[in-house]
Amino acid sequence: MPAQLLGKGSIRMNETEVKTSGFPPVSFEEFAPPSKEEWQGEAVTALKGAPFEKRMYTRTYEGITLEPIYTRDDLEKLPGVDGLPGEAPFLRGTKSEGYMASPWEIAQGSANVLPREANEAVKHELKKGATVLSFELDKCTRLGLDPDKDLFKGDYRGLSLSTLKDADEMLDGLDFTKTPLQIYAGASAVPLLALTAARSRAHGERERFKRAAGCIGADPLGELAENGALPLPIDELYDEMALAAKWTEKNAPQLKTLLVRGDAYHNGGASATQETGYAMSAAIAYIRAMQLRGIEPEKSIPQIKFSFSLGTNFFMEVARLRAARTVWAQVIEAFGVDVEKYGKIDIFARTSRFTPTVYDPYVNILRSTTQAFSGAVGGVDAMQVTCFDDAVRPGGEISQRVARNIQIMLQTEFDMLQPIDPSGGSWYIERLTSQCANAILSVIQKVESYGGMYSALKAGGVQEDIEKTLKERMKNLATRKDRAVGTNMYPNTLEKPLEISSPRGEALYEERSKAVAEFREMADGKHAAECLKKIMRTLDDGDEGFVDAVIDAYMAGATLGDVRKTLDDGFCGSESAKAIGVHRWTEEFEALRKRTEEFMESTGKSIRIFLANMGPIPQHKARADFSTGFMEVAHFEVLKNNGFPTPEEAAKAAIESGADVAVICSSDDTYPELVPSVARGIKKAVPSMRVLLAGAPAPEFKDSYVEAGVDDFIHVRANCYEILKSIQESAINAAEPCRGEESKCRS
Repeated sequence: MPAQLLGKGSIRMNETEVKTSGFPPVSFEEFAPPSKEEWQGEAVTALKGAPFEKRMYTRTYEGITLEPIYTRDDLEKLPGVDGLPGEAPFLRGTKSEGYMASPWEIAQGSANVLPREANEAVKHELKKGATVLSFELDKCTRLGLDPDKDLFKGDYRGLSLSTLKDADEMLDGLDFTKTPLQIYAGASAVPLLALTAARSRAHGERERFKRAAGCIGADPLGELAENGALPLPIDELYDEMALAAKWTEKNAPQLKTLLVRGDAYHNGGASATQETGYAMSAAIAYIRAMQLRGIEPEKSIPQIKFSFSLGTNFFMEVARLRAARTVWAQVIEAFGVDVEKYGKIDIFARTSRFTPTVYDPYVNILRSTTQAFSGAVGGVDAMQVTCFDDAVRPGGEISQRVARNIQIMLQTEFDMLQPIDPSGGSWYIERLTSQCANAILSVIQKVESYGGMYSALKAGGVQEDIEKTLKERMKNLATRKDRAVGTNMYPNTLEKPLEISSPRGEALYEERSKAVAEFREMADGKHAAECLKKIMRTLDDGDEGFVDAVIDAYMAGATLGDVRKTLDDGFCGSESAKAIGVHRWTEEFEALRKRTEEFMESTGKSIRIFLANMGPIPQHKARADFSTGFMEVAHFEVLKNNGFPTPEEAAKAAIESGADVAVICSSDDTYPELVPSVARGIKKAVPSMRVLLAGAPAPEFKDSYVEAGVDDFIHVRANCYEILKSIQESAINAAEPCRGEESKCRS
């Protein structure tokens, strides 16, 4: 490993060890260390006239410019670099021993819909190495609804909870006093918190529940950001947040009730620093809201857990996680709270759901591995690895096993539990960490200029900034400046799609609605209704016993939907904002390819591309290969050949092929002579055939090529997505009149 990447905990042999190791002593004194200026001079010479600033500096989505080389000087005046692990501002970790005493927690969640199946899945994960009871709830449960037919459709995922029996089946045989829970509850934690507590009381385990660990967390601002709507005014949800915090302080002090989700922003396309800054801005809003409700920061801060997504830029993710610790310490200090005691951020991370691809899905294993690696190096407290087939279907036994073992291998085979802060001391990462911290603070300050996160979301400022980043990502993918292996580069046109064997949402709805109906039949409806009325009376009495009243309602037979409806009664209005939405970075290319495949399936024909290769193979091969890869991204059929000796023969072959597009492939030297003849020959016979030229044209010849009939140019800087989309639309539109009249159409 290069010296500049060795952490502070790295081990080097001393002089005695060198003498006894059998290795001869090595001295580097004969080599004069070059200065940064000398290195740059050599680099400029090697570039042979290419602009140094353009070629050697990289601008990231975080607005940070990566330099070509870093030196010891980059560490000067950086805050926190001389600190130790476990010391504020926690640049080197929140624990002095790092992972050596206690590794990060392994969470491999269950997305099973049925409670009994989810329970079995989590037990299986625990046996195989997981250390967290992680449940991913379905949309109905997060919204506080009993099973809803309109939502249970298609590829439906997530645990459906509605009754006390469901909670019992979910937690049967699981000890959350020893193994922490991890549940994201939606806009309010009260319904799920009370349902979980009711299950414990039903088993006579009230005192045992006080030792419950983990998080049953809410994030109303994250819900507003992601989905653009909340069922209640934000102040009412803040009231429930405060009531949940007060109750857990007395009844389950190790259980957190706030899970601030960075993925609400990441999945919309946000950069690493945007995600971190917006999540922290939401947490700041929650601390302030709790203060207004009589809960001081010393009480509310321990309730907060952060959930961040891990993206594809390895070093950026490492630096961002390190920066998050230092920025959060500054936030805590600003609230006037003891930083050493309360400033240690709690980070749960999961590998990205923005980056997995539908096509060539096994490449997602590599993406998840590098992302998990960055989480381990960056110092997360707990982590979940997304299944490689997550973009296609719920994870099965094989994909769950692969995901789980990535973390286990990092901890065991790759020995990632030491050293402490493995990237510490790297000139590059230390500098990048400082830049990330500044970028995160800038995001927070911009949100503050709106008046806080709620106001920023209502004004659309957060959404606008994320949309800009998303568009930049999509543009870079379209022009292939960013490469998604198997999607916009190196596509596998022979791959078979993954099979989806999981039950459809409609069938799951029937089973779940039946289970809820049967539970209602066994319950005393009158008693349940009386207990539901008591919930709101507790608020009139000064909120004492509020969560206990919800627990009593569940134990009397009320459902999750009953409880949420009761909590909503009496409050007018709702919240709305522009939704950030959920995206994946390859969704446009995937839709493009899927449309081609649907066209092929419905018509029995493909969209064909003829390569008008000119001259011998060495003359055209490079551009023919490039053109093939370019066109296969959209699953077009490429008609290949070994080249033609004359423009006339090339044009004739293109015409006879019946292809939708002809791509002229040869060398720059031969283009001025060959291109006009080939293009004119094709256009004269078949004006509708599109003619493309492989390679960026020389400026002095471009107009003559276009005049001869060349419609566009494909090269490394071309907009691959737009060109392929245009070809596809033309081919499909041209084929529309042919459907049902194949004999009248050109084959």
